[in-house]
Amino acid sequence: MKKINIAICGFGIVGSGTYALLKKNRELLINRTGLDIEIKKILVADMEKDRDFPEAKSLFTDKPENIYLDKDIDIVVEVMGGIQSAESIIINSLKKKKSVVTANKALLALKGFDIVREAEKNSVDILFEASVAGGIPIIRIVKDFLLSNNIEYLYGILNGTSNYILTEMTQKKLKFDTALKEAQDKGYAEKDPTFDIEGIDTAHKLAILLNLIYDIKVDFNQIYTEGITGITDEDIKFADEFGYSIKLLAVAKRSDGYIEGRVHPALVKKDSILSNINNVYNAIYVKGDFLGSSLYYGRGAGSSPTATSVVADIVEAAINIDKGCLSRKSGYTALSKNLKKLKLASIDRLSSRYYMRFSVADAPGVLSKISGILSRLNISIESVIQKGKSTSENSNLSVSIVMITHESLGYNIKKAVQQIDNLDITHSKTFIIRIEDFYA
Repeated sequence: MKKINIAICGFGIVGSGTYALLKKNRELLINRTGLDIEIKKILVADMEKDRDFPEAKSLFTDKPENIYLDKDIDIVVEVMGGIQSAESIIINSLKKKKSVVTANKALLALKGFDIVREAEKNSVDILFEASVAGGIPIIRIVKDFLLSNNIEYLYGILNGTSNYILTEMTQKKLKFDTALKEAQDKGYAEKDPTFDIEGIDTAHKLAILLNLIYDIKVDFNQIYTEGITGITDEDIKFADEFGYSIKLLAVAKRSDGYIEGRVHPALVKKDSILSNINNVYNAIYVKGDFLGSSLYYGRGAGSSPTATSVVADIVEAAINIDKGCLSRKSGYTALSKNLKKLKLASIDRLSSRYYMRFSVADAPGVLSKISGILSRLNISIESVIQKGKSTSENSNLSVSIVMITHESLGYNIKKAVQQIDNLDITHSKTFIIRIEDFYA
């Protein structure tokens, strides 16, 4: 029986989960692959830290060179996170002709092209199933199963933390700060939750998917990214009255000769499938030109789901080594040199229906002033809700006016918001959310 030696770089939630899975199901993996996958080294930052698996301590090293210079190690598993140290370990491992498995979405979003080219140059594997949606095998689906299809669009709920917060705000009527604190108390959100709640984590994952499904070299900074921090319990209630729920979506779409890549909150119909993806779960809805629509659902993070994806990649790399067919499938497209450098469509050039919430003076003529600006910019109104209107003549009182527009150009909406926010009757900045009309 052939032995495949691996090194795990990082021993946090994902690294320890990968260790546990390989140990617990070792016999199962031997029976199914005919290979003995053995952990030879584990790279940690702190050699003395108490950990859940004390027996693993004999494998610890705190020197990265002990990983990529070890000739007996066949596969390097990078689950340490971060950018500079992780990139160094991955590049050095690839140069030493070791296959690499990584879950590092941020690194791939920023440096993925260079990493894939290095793997191709050295004829070794770079595999990254765990970088997007944890336990949902979406990378394999778009690389393998949907290889023959042109992807018309993809809508994804790719961040469990944000989805949990929005679920709690919807179901328990919590305010944003309360829901975030609850997520942190339960371990669903980091002490610094910025990447999750500002949409950055979702944008990292979308960058990887855009590379795969449209064969393009994505500049991460071109992805329009907006988080959920501006959403209030009031918005949740208004959306419900209009028949919608609010979700943080990753959107990839091909239309009229350009590619859309964007992350933002969106109103989705309450009877749609994605509207009912709740708590920490992820889901990806994809439409291919031949397959049609398909949905992929599961846990998007956590030790066991993510470790399952990591080990799947380890097994694929191990089989490739055993069969002598290294780099059987490229990281991105057939050859990374075929990737097209393409600018993503500007959010201002896209048309959508919009939810608009105005906080304005409780005074006569307010609605007509807002409507006049919208009309001059070719923005037509579909529905209006006004809350808090009183018979008082006190113009210092605020009321909320909420509108749903017909399809309008993003640039016109932006310009309208600027003009409305400059009116003396406007008490705080206008809040807008795009409406995504799809049938999932």
